[in-house]
Amino acid sequence: MLLNIPDVLSAAEVARAREVLDQAEWVDGKITAGYQSAKTKDNLQLPEGHPAAQELGRMILSALGNNPLFISAALPFQIFPPLFNRYTGGQSFGTHVDNSIRQVTGTPHRIRTDISATLFFAGPEEYDGGELCVEDAYGLQKVKLPAGHMVLYPATSLHHVRPVTRGARICSFFWIQSMVRDDGRRSILFDLDLGIQRLNRELPNHPAAVQFTGVYHNLLRQWAEI
Repeated sequence: MLLNIPDVLSAAEVARAREVLDQAEWVDGKITAGYQSAKTKDNLQLPEGHPAAQELGRMILSALGNNPLFISAALPFQIFPPLFNRYTGGQSFGTHVDNSIRQVTGTPHRIRTDISATLFFAGPEEYDGGELCVEDAYGLQKVKLPAGHMVLYPATSLHHVRPVTRGARICSFFWIQSMVRDDGRRSILFDLDLGIQRLNRELPNHPAAVQFTGVYHNLLRQWAEI
């Protein structure tokens, strides 16, 4: 499931993030690439643990914790501390698949990367190129969202970032370990949850809502790993 989530961050939060990121010291993005990814990765990145990354990471995690659409779609169990990258001057990231397990730097903690996330800080009018291209069952999906918006997609997907030929593409990227590791099962639960919400809006207090909610939680009970 590929899902765009609008307005994860407010305009004020995006402005604060851009102020912090514009003053930060960027390094070669290969520092977090795996063996294969390093061959095709050409961008800049904030070092893990950088004060700017920590401040903005807290902002993002707080926003995600208050975003019902994200919680419904991802069913998050653990979220990797957000990382930040910048593409400019023809930089790109060739086709790759994300590592299945990520170690949280400086800790013994690891997460399974079920879902990949990209949160945009530069609007599409600020740069040319830079589309995130994700290969899924319906073909190649190109993603280039407004600042403050985010896309979720299965971490199993082949994907790449096209060269940025004007301006700068600035994003946060991170991974989610879901309570339900299978993307197909998460999609079923997400569709069912949206249906229950619609039923409650259009037919308040309808007894079917209780029955469907029971189905949702019984499926989650069967499929969740916590």
